[in-house]
This record gives sequence, C-alpha cells and structure tokens, in this order.
Amino acid sequence: MTAVLRILLTMGMACGVFTPVGGAAASDAKPLNIVFVNPGKTGEVYWDMVAQTMKAAGRKLDAHVEVLTSERNYRTMQELGLGVVTRPDKPDFLILSNEESAAVPVLEAAEAAGVKTLLLSNTLIGEDAVRLGPPRQKLKTWLGDITTDLQTAGARMANALISRARAEKWQSPDGKIHILGIGGDEITPASIARNAGLKLAADAAPDVVVDRMLFANWTQSEAEQVTANYLGWASRKEIRPAGIWAGNDPMALGALRAVTAAGLMPGRNIEVVGLNWSEDALREIKSGRLLLTDGGHFLLGGWSIVLLRDYADGCDFAAASAHIEVKTSAITRTNLGSVGDLIKNRAFDRIDFTRFRAKAGRCGQYDFSIDALISSLASLEGTAD
Repeated sequence: MTAVLRILLTMGMACGVFTPVGGAAASDAKPLNIVFVNPGKTGEVYWDMVAQTMKAAGRKLDAHVEVLTSERNYRTMQELGLGVVTRPDKPDFLILSNEESAAVPVLEAAEAAGVKTLLLSNTLIGEDAVRLGPPRQKLKTWLGDITTDLQTAGARMANALISRARAEKWQSPDGKIHILGIGGDEITPASIARNAGLKLAADAAPDVVVDRMLFANWTQSEAEQVTANYLGWASRKEIRPAGIWAGNDPMALGALRAVTAAGLMPGRNIEVVGLNWSEDALREIKSGRLLLTDGGHFLLGGWSIVLLRDYADGCDFAAASAHIEVKTSAITRTNLGSVGDLIKNRAFDRIDFTRFRAKAGRCGQYDFSIDALISSLASLEGTAD
C-alpha cells in the first residue's frame, strides 16, 4: 500500500519502571472505570464511532467505558458531566469534549471532586485557555488533551480540489478557480481549525477564489440548501464552480445532492471533498463522485483509552507534553481497500490496541499512524490464519 500518512507522536522519554501491556498484560493491572460524556447525538456517525473505538479499546485494555450522550445539547452535556463528578462512586477518569467551549464548568467541578479528566477532540481556547492555563497547572486533575491536526486536514482537502481543478482546467471566465466552503460552525475549535486550513490553502494559491464560506451546522440538509443557493448565485454571475469543500462528510453528501440536482456531474466536471471517513462517503469515493474524505480522528476514542491505561499503570503519556496531537489522513480511491472494511463494518475489535501502548522506557512515545493501524490489522489476520 502507498504510505498515506506518518503520524508519529514523539512526546519525549520518561525514565522509570513500566511494564507495557503491549506484550503480556501486567497481572496486577487495576481494572479501570472510565466515563465519556459524548457531545453528539445518538446515531451521529462520528461521535458514535468515537464511543465504539473507546469501548473496543476498553475490552482489550481492561477498562470499562460508560458512555453518556448529550444529544447535541450542551447544557445536557454539562449536567451529565457534573452528575458524574458528584457520584459517591467516582470513576477513575472522565473524558470530555470542549464542544462550544462548554466543558469548563465540568473541568472545574472535577478538580474540586478529585476526578481526573482528559479532553478529547476540542480543548480549551480563548479566555478559558488564558484563565486556566495548560493542563495540570491550575487544574491539577486535568491531565491533558488529545486532538487532531485539523488545520492540516482542511488544507489537504482544499489542495486536492485545487490540484484537480488545475489539471482539468476548470477555471471560470475570469481565469480563477472558484470554490465554495461549507463549515460546520464558527465557534467550535475543531471547526475553526478545518476552516483555517481551507483559508491557508486558498491564500497560497493566487489563482483560487473561495466565493463563499457558509455554515451548515454539520448537517446534510442545511449543506444541500446552502450549496443550492450558491450554485444559483454562481450561475447568475456566470461563474464556473470547480469544487466544494465541506467540513464533514454529511455536509459533503448534502453538497453532492445539490450539485446533482443542478445538473452537474460530481467527479466529472466538479469535485467535492469531506471529512470523517464515514461509510456513506466511502461509497461515494468508490463510485467516483467524492474526491476524498479526510479523517480517522474517530480513533481518538481508542487512543484516549491507550493513554489513560498507560497513565494508570505508571507510564505518564505527558512525559514531554500533555497536549497529544494526532495527524489525520485522506482516503481516496487509491487506498480505499486498506481500511474500507474496518469502517464499513465498524469492526474495531479487530484492532489490537495493546500494540499501541508505550514501550518500557519510552513513556510518551506513540505511533498512531494509519500504517501502524493497518499493520496491526494484518498481524491479527495472519494470526487467525
């Protein structure tokens, strides 16, 4: 397989004695009780997959993972988190996401209650980051965060559109390549980073114009509507749209519907890109209608359990930094076969999460790359044979 990505998280060396579970499980390892407050809705593909990879990793690493779903209601998310930290029988760890900057009250309550926390996907930003500082400073029980480099993902998605448009000579009469950007929202850190990646790529390309940056609340239906509105506007202005950049797969699918309804042929005279590695997006890639889906960041769920298992066993993942940043990767028609079945079947129990733990004497060093993931799957298949 062509190397898609190198995601080497080199977080420094930690000295001391540590027995990794990567070979044989330590006999005295304590079973862990972990609670994840899921900010998404039941049935929301990305957050469902985050939770599923957490549970799969828990089964491999002797950790019970309880998932509480907030149904995209951030007051509910706070209520659920506050309820966890006030339990008589408190969990070993609480995993939160700082969606819409709503996690801070829970982090502060967890500090008062002595509950160790980890932020996943969205960390502190703005005034909250200034006031509270880095992990383990004012909030001693806030262990750190695990996020993805979504700015690079956003730029990679945009550059794929630009390269395709240049190769096919999809310029408008003004000589420019015209792109529509569809973001999830304007306030969530993960959205801000993706959108910044699009801007970074466009600013570096003098022949590219992002006509509109519209927001569709992460949903297919709203993305379909804003795309239809944009295409109508472009037609009236005699602009030839070359590509549509969508901040997640559902919005990319909505854009595809609007593009088709407008009489365009995605993959043949316009391209669309998304992000999530969703099954629906993989089908569209296979058919040639979607150029790529970036992502793999749902695996943050599984990787977070790896970090917490190591921490509980005396190998602190924050040996050099409490901020763990994982790279994403693009799935295209070229590499679809390598990971398509894993995603389609959500067969996350096929992943041997014990293989990803830090090795003795190398606390804080992780390889969460797609190559390591595929190698892990191949190893299991070989064992089964």
